[in-house]
Amino acid sequence: MSNLLDRITSEPGKFGGRPCIRGLRIRVVDVLDLLSAGLSHAEILKELPDLEADDIRAALKFASQRVDHPVIAA
Repeated sequence: MSNLLDRITSEPGKFGGRPCIRGLRIRVVDVLDLLSAGLSHAEILKELPDLEADDIRAALKFASQRVDHPVIAA
């Protein structure tokens, strides 16, 4: 996939529309939680064999875009 964010999907009937990886039942937050727990990319790929290396990068890119929003001062 040329655009990493194309790997992130949301379906109303799957985890309440929460962002998932490529339509799998692996949420973006699951990948982020594993990273924050200190697992390496290789360990995550071993733990979740349906994932691909670009899926981990996509989860990180998705998260960075979600927190990078303008702050409007009143």
